[in-house]
Amino acid sequence: MYSEVKDYLHYLVIERGLSDNTIKSYHQDIKGFINYLKDNHINEFKKVDSKTILDYMKYMKDCGKARNSIIRFVSTMKKFFKYLQRYHFIIEDPMVNVDTPKSANHLPDVLTMKEIDKLLAVPDTNDKYGIRDRAILEVMYATGLRVSEVVNLKMDNLHLDMGIIQTIGKGDKERIIPIGSQAIKWIYTYMENSRNLLLKRRHCDYLFLNAHGSGLSRQSIWQKLKRYVGLAGIKKKVTPHTLRHSFATHILENGADLRVVQELLGHSDISTTQIYTHVSHEHLNKAFDDFHPHA
Repeated sequence: MYSEVKDYLHYLVIERGLSDNTIKSYHQDIKGFINYLKDNHINEFKKVDSKTILDYMKYMKDCGKARNSIIRFVSTMKKFFKYLQRYHFIIEDPMVNVDTPKSANHLPDVLTMKEIDKLLAVPDTNDKYGIRDRAILEVMYATGLRVSEVVNLKMDNLHLDMGIIQTIGKGDKERIIPIGSQAIKWIYTYMENSRNLLLKRRHCDYLFLNAHGSGLSRQSIWQKLKRYVGLAGIKKKVTPHTLRHSFATHILENGADLRVVQELLGHSDISTTQIYTHVSHEHLNKAFDDFHPHA
């Protein structure tokens, strides 16, 4: 089974050109399924049928896996078994009769403007790391970049004199994003006061650097954000994606067109962006309840 998986992952890189993160996600789903198969004495993919798949989905649910994790698993396996059938590793595709579970109508957590201001004020800007972290938070909120896009920002992606930055998003799609004056100010402050100190006379193309003068990891930004959220006294569950959600929601609430938000976030399908209209409607309903005399 492992040789088929290895071939498939190679196919995803060479033929499909998928990102490292997407391939890791697929690999994780398939590896979990293989472990389940081994525990149930199934050692070939051609012995897997739709009942095996459904039993594993039930097993995932019983283990407390989130609905979205199960949905992602089904999506992964539909692609994987289609590949196995196409290249004659199996005869029948067991996923044909397996329906994808409906996605839960989950609205993303969003920070209020007051919470954003509290969070941005936490890093100690008398310190080289604090200046860097303030710049990172400002950029994330000002642009709605994914955390992977933030850590991969390079110096030549910045066109601050024109008020824009370039980024490569999912599917290796490039997009141009406007960036506000506040974030630009903190990037300049970071470059003038911190970056060279972190660089230590080395060369690195990445904008945001760690203590060793190389690019930051996604995990380090998650950890820093978690600490700053705690220091800010914010009780919500906040991840880097929360800043992206907040960016999208706030500009919608201030009158941006949904198609514009789609372009800024780099969504290929507008239905992905439409969840923010629900968040925005919640905001409008709350405003009505709070301020209308007959609410």
